[in-house]
Amino acid sequence: MTATSIAVSTEIGKAPETSARLVSLDVFRGATIAAMILVNNPGNGASYGPLRHAKWNGWTPTDLIFPFFLFIVGVSLVLSFRSRLRRGDSTRSLVWHALKRSLTIFALGLLLNGLPSFHLATWRIPGILQRIALAYFAAAMITLYCKTYARALWIAALLAGYWSLMRYVPVPGYGVPGRDMPFLDPNANLAAYLDRKLMMGHLYEGTRDPEGVLSTLPAIATTLCGVLTGQWLGSNHSRLQKMARMFAAGAIALVAGEVWSIWFPINKNLWTSSYVLFTAGCALLGLAICYGIADIHQHRGWWTTPLVIFGTNAIAAYVLSELVGVPMRWQDYLFQHCFARGLSPAAASLLYSLTIVGLCFLPIWWMYRRRIFLKV
Repeated sequence: MTATSIAVSTEIGKAPETSARLVSLDVFRGATIAAMILVNNPGNGASYGPLRHAKWNGWTPTDLIFPFFLFIVGVSLVLSFRSRLRRGDSTRSLVWHALKRSLTIFALGLLLNGLPSFHLATWRIPGILQRIALAYFAAAMITLYCKTYARALWIAALLAGYWSLMRYVPVPGYGVPGRDMPFLDPNANLAAYLDRKLMMGHLYEGTRDPEGVLSTLPAIATTLCGVLTGQWLGSNHSRLQKMARMFAAGAIALVAGEVWSIWFPINKNLWTSSYVLFTAGCALLGLAICYGIADIHQHRGWWTTPLVIFGTNAIAAYVLSELVGVPMRWQDYLFQHCFARGLSPAAASLLYSLTIVGLCFLPIWWMYRRRIFLKV
């Protein structure tokens, strides 16, 4: 093992190995992926308000789902690296593993974006899996080559740097944000401008993309918040201390995000720095609750089992939901004849979404029972 490997192993894996898997992490991941499937498959455009994204500034419960998943990626990353280093893997092998995993996830996202017709001229390049791939790889490299204080500095630099870019850099053709045009104007902002310059014709919203290039920087910070949390969960402290400090850190981050939003509004589409702090705080509180229930008090059973099944095969569940959600004529027919009759549009949408979650659960349950797990 090289000197670098020894240093990284000491930093990531200094806590004693625990034989028990973090059930709370699987529960939290499962709840997140189930919620993602729910809101991504509304069946119509009349879903209840909390199941829709905020139109621009502000947030709804739906806007918490994607950052929760990135946060979980960071937690899982550091726990996985700790285990691999203890098995004798070198830092070089971990870099190669992270690169292959990122490329696979990115390619899978591109493939899903192309369905069902694969038109090269309009093939969307950014996407959810693509952002996960980029944020995962960046966080993996920072985790492997930086100590704890440096990881915290990376978070601060990414958030402050992104705010400075969005606030003070003139946008060609528009001017200085807040002076020549409204700050965070949907189309007249630096992130949207760069997306149009780099990927015009391949964007989700035509002139901009919620998973665009520049906003990936603060998304890396979201993942690094998960890394710090994973490191804390793997420490020598008692479980009660871990839970208490997650609650405290979560409350501080949530309040900090709300305060910063006065000057840099919470905005999921632009993944603003205040949004990173606010959602990381919510994720910490959510994970702390799951940790207290499932790992400290070990209240497990019928309610945790479906979430654990989803959580241990999250990528497979997401890909399956995307395949089920590919626009087809039969879906509209099914919705109109089986769900829309006798129900309000919002209630029909919710029932349809819950049905899609159930349909996705069945094959994932089958895979779980046969110990088949999709690893990328």
